[in-house]
Amino acid sequence: MRAFDFRPCKGLCWILAAVAVLLPAAALQAALSPEEPDLTGPTSLAGQLLIASPDMRGPFDHAVILMAQHSRDGALGIVINHPLGTRPIAALLQALGANADGVTGSVRIFLGGPVGPTTAFVIHNAGYRRDGTLDIDSRVALSDAADVLGDIGLGKGPSKSLVALGYAGWAPSQLEDEISRGAWVTVPEDPKLVFDDDRAKVWTDAMARYKAER
Repeated sequence: MRAFDFRPCKGLCWILAAVAVLLPAAALQAALSPEEPDLTGPTSLAGQLLIASPDMRGPFDHAVILMAQHSRDGALGIVINHPLGTRPIAALLQALGANADGVTGSVRIFLGGPVGPTTAFVIHNAGYRRDGTLDIDSRVALSDAADVLGDIGLGKGPSKSLVALGYAGWAPSQLEDEISRGAWVTVPEDPKLVFDDDRAKVWTDAMARYKAER
């Protein structure tokens, strides 16, 4: 990965600092370029789970990443198994500068990666859509957090969701080089691993699936 200035901390200290300066809805479109070509070609890893080598340390220690985009111009994914804590939806919406009227409940938040840690995303089941939603495959999709959180807080959101701050990003050919050096292995995305599996077991279960499919 690129050298990013990332200093994680325990508990909620990181997220409490981050949510105070979350970017508005345009952040998703900035991170996910609509001009990204060839996202569904035979060599694309979009829709795959990227599993970190057991030797990986730092922000990708035992990480499992849902790949959202992958082309000759680079790649983007969201770490799905690094929880940060739980926050009221209304507080998150206020931090995003979005309307929180009538919103109730709380959501668990994840560290999606070291890039753009003030950018908020929601991974959700593909049956739910908003303007600008990125279809990853026929089962999961990615949207700007403000729109989805508002619907969740009003009881009309997606049936499955995962809220993340930040993402993992790779320059052209960087991810391919890392895979060739054994830093990552991949398995097809599975909604049960993305949304339902015990977060403490996601890496182990994903790696077991990889070994079973070899």
